[in-house]
Amino acid sequence: MLDIQKINSFINNIVWGPYMLILLLGVGIFFTVKLKFFPLIHFKTWWKYTALSFIKSNKSSSNERISPFQAMATALAGSIGTGNIVGVANAIVLGGAGAVFWMWIAAFFGMSTVFAENVLGIKYRTKRNGKYVGGPMYYIEKGLKCKWLAVIFSIFCTLAAFGMGNMTQANSVSGALQNGFGISPKITGIILSILVGIIIFGGIGRISKLTEKLVPVMAVIYTIAVFIVITVNFREIPNAFGEIFIQAFDFKAVSGGFMGYGMSKAVKYGISRGVFSNEAGLGSSPIVHSAADTDDPYQQGMWGIFQVFIDTIVLCTLMALCILTTNSDKTNLDGIELSTYSFKIVLGHAGNIFMSLSIILFAFATLVSWSYYGEKSLEYLTNGKYISVYRIIYSIIVYIGCITNISLVWEISDTLNGFMAIPNLIALILLSHEIKYSELSHNLLRKR
Repeated sequence: MLDIQKINSFINNIVWGPYMLILLLGVGIFFTVKLKFFPLIHFKTWWKYTALSFIKSNKSSSNERISPFQAMATALAGSIGTGNIVGVANAIVLGGAGAVFWMWIAAFFGMSTVFAENVLGIKYRTKRNGKYVGGPMYYIEKGLKCKWLAVIFSIFCTLAAFGMGNMTQANSVSGALQNGFGISPKITGIILSILVGIIIFGGIGRISKLTEKLVPVMAVIYTIAVFIVITVNFREIPNAFGEIFIQAFDFKAVSGGFMGYGMSKAVKYGISRGVFSNEAGLGSSPIVHSAADTDDPYQQGMWGIFQVFIDTIVLCTLMALCILTTNSDKTNLDGIELSTYSFKIVLGHAGNIFMSLSIILFAFATLVSWSYYGEKSLEYLTNGKYISVYRIIYSIIVYIGCITNISLVWEISDTLNGFMAIPNLIALILLSHEIKYSELSHNLLRKR
């Protein structure tokens, strides 16, 4: 086991090393420039076609497909999870408050990356059994004419679904229920396995109906609780933002170190945890967005912008402010303990209960969403075979994740996510000519 850990650690340092972070950020910068800074300059436009359009209608016009909002909610459910709670705390502990700034940078450019992923997902999707399916494996095969690279992506995505999408999330749920309410992990495992099985056997229709209701509710509840903590400590808000901006560009040398060491850590952990949170560049998002009931790839791309904005710019920032305004980052805590402590300072024992409930809801949403990513990847690999077997195995592994110490699974899953990103980023770069600002602006003008 120790040898496996060492091997994975070596590979992980390469996969998530500086070159990968530069590639992820570079692809985002490239598409942001190509789209003429659309997410920033046309904020009102994409907000109009996403959040405001949902107020008017969010129903799919076909039983074979799901609405654009349902697709976004499912993708958001897949990315909103422990990354918003554990990832933010971990970024601050390892990279200082300045890491939050670099999370913002990763998210800003990541909005254009997810936009491009979704546009390609819609353009190259196909029909299987009367339903649309798509994602990186399809635009790699059909766009790049590179079947073997599509297969590689699908293999890593399927494996990552069992790890980061399943076992780690299930373990978070069982841990939260045990710490917050004293419920045995075995009991949690049985109940959670049954619930997940019931949902995923209903396919994307049942998954999307759950996420479109669950995601807004849990986001609102989470935001209200966070605002209470921040409001109580509102005098510390200027100091919190001051720390974020100052430490983001900390060129001071540490004892025995070198100039800019603090900044390098802020950049590394800010970008990596930002990607871990919103999944921009991994290729998971377009898998579900491709099932949306829309003929306009650019409008679905805007739902991707909205997805990253809510996930990182809004929810991760609120969690960071909770930690910084309560000075919880000055403790020796890390991860979920740090996030929980920041709530307990203000809310007492209720803070512990709230954090437990947040983890349960966030992780459960991630569980069902990632089951779809893994299912579609396996479907691509096997030409639609063994889907029922996959769903049964996925449900069983939920139980295993609840009762097992899975620290190594976390590390291996992180590596698999990195391997997912490589073929996807290659495809995005080589198919960038398919993403045209002229088509985007034309479509928007036509709908006015």
